[in-house]
Amino acid sequence: MSGSLSCSAADLAVLLGPNATAAADYICGQLSTVNNKFTDVAFAVDNTYLLFSAYLRLPRLSMQLGFAMLCAGSVRAKNTMNIMLTNVLDAAAGGLFYYLFGYAFAFGSPSNGFIGKHNFGLKDFPSASADYSNFLYQWAFAIAAAGITSGSIAERTQFVAYLIYSSFLTGFVYPVVSHWFWSADGWASPFRTDGDLLFSTGAIDFAGSGVVHMVGGIAGLWGALIEGPRLGRFDNGGRAIALRGHSASLVVLGTFLLWFGWYGFNPGSFNKILVTYESGTINGQWSAVGRTAVTTTLAGCTAALTTLFGKRLLSGHWNVSDVCNGLLGGFAAITGGCSVVEPWAAIICGFVAALVLLGCNKLAEKLKYDDPLEAAQLHGGCGAWGLIFTALFAREKYLNQIYGEKPGRPHGLFMGGGGKLLGAQLIQILVITGWVSATMGTLFFILKKMKLLRISAEDEMAGMDMTRHGGFAYMYYDDDESHKAIQLRKVEHRSPSPSGVTTTSV
Repeated sequence: MSGSLSCSAADLAVLLGPNATAAADYICGQLSTVNNKFTDVAFAVDNTYLLFSAYLRLPRLSMQLGFAMLCAGSVRAKNTMNIMLTNVLDAAAGGLFYYLFGYAFAFGSPSNGFIGKHNFGLKDFPSASADYSNFLYQWAFAIAAAGITSGSIAERTQFVAYLIYSSFLTGFVYPVVSHWFWSADGWASPFRTDGDLLFSTGAIDFAGSGVVHMVGGIAGLWGALIEGPRLGRFDNGGRAIALRGHSASLVVLGTFLLWFGWYGFNPGSFNKILVTYESGTINGQWSAVGRTAVTTTLAGCTAALTTLFGKRLLSGHWNVSDVCNGLLGGFAAITGGCSVVEPWAAIICGFVAALVLLGCNKLAEKLKYDDPLEAAQLHGGCGAWGLIFTALFAREKYLNQIYGEKPGRPHGLFMGGGGKLLGAQLIQILVITGWVSATMGTLFFILKKMKLLRISAEDEMAGMDMTRHGGFAYMYYDDDESHKAIQLRKVEHRSPSPSGVTTTSV
């Protein structure tokens, strides 16, 4: 705790006069006790804040539940149980592998610039630099990356492939990236203690536009590319055919849960709240936390409205699912710089994020790329824009408050900070793309060669709930050719009786 009380018996004895040493010792002892209480309270407040931020993102609570609802509503009803199960799996398998390996690879210190080397299975934990609340919070980030990937490969992927990729992503691929940019030992981290910062600044990614969203999005991109599109997604002439999700209600419910959870994602990434910037004033980390919540809100709202009118111009419809994706795209973009930009800049971030999402979706359609949840476009594309946005609009004052005072610190290009931060951000985009492509792309390719990736065409047409999970999530009718064929057969089996009464043949 900064600004702790100090007391010297010798100094007090002079003020109290002769024979006052005992009184001075007593007073100092009482002050030390009070100081320790303040320190304990500070630790308690900061850990409670961090734990609450993690709870907003835990499984079966806000953010993971939001992912599950969004995914369920975005797929056809015959695959609902499958996608819900994969969301539970992401959290469960991710929890175990992040405990065994992931946290150590990400934050096990001391280590080298590439990967952590300590705290496997939380050995020698907690330490002076991290407590159990830190592990819990970082695990919530890891499973978010895995959940993003599951959306890209939905409705056609074998269950064993989910198990393998989720464990590999949360146990190794994601932790290495988070080590690079968030650990005090990472080669591109702004938290490096030796002063050897990339372009004198380090890459700025406060809550994970690159570390979380780009990792999950690029992993999903490779999975969907290697698997290929769902059956029926494109006709023989290459034209796109919409395979709409079965429940807009679940999509909206999931979006609002994610919106609420994002306040644990972004403001929660401060880890601490009881930090004073200027003693005796309103300038403290509590104010920065509030500003971060505001920038997050404005970026998402702007992106939602921009997508609403953009899709109206492109398709002639007001589509709620598209608006929900636009909102989430704005959140993914602002995540990297939410704490270091002004609220007005967040509006620019959200506006451009919506355009990025619309453009990526058009490109995906032309390339016959099929992503049921638009996860690669939303998280990968908007996440990359978020890193660039930070390099353009980050304020020096906010960077110094959060990452430590550094005279002449490089900051946003449009804020008079030069181009060094932009260089660091572009390097972050390139290395994340390269690392995830090399690891997850190779993994999905191996799974395909071993025939462990995609289900059979028969199972895909029938739906994974019935063929792989023992039954449908609920009674439903999909608006597809199979349902039309069933209805046609029912009509054909009905014939009029001699009395004129219609009967149905058995």
